[in-house]
Amino acid sequence: EYPVKISTPNAKIAQIILSQYGGPDGEAGAAMRYLAQRFSAPNRITAAVLTDVATEELAHLEMVGTIVHQLTRNLSAEELEKAGF
Repeated sequence: EYPVKISTPNAKIAQIILSQYGGPDGEAGAAMRYLAQRFSAPNRITAAVLTDVATEELAHLEMVGTIVHQLTRNLSAEELEKAGF
């Protein structure tokens, strides 16, 4: 629960940060792995811990989305295309 406050837009950095959203090493993938492992957990305590960790990974998705939004806020379509979006 740390506030994200970015004042200077930067589409290139946003593109790098966006890579942490999905993909094999991204936050969404991590959350899905923890949720999948939860169903084969040996006991309820382990399942509960895996659920908590997955929930935390989903919270990271919110932070990544907020960072990308703030880094691309008020940029024109041309600026975004130039950066590779």
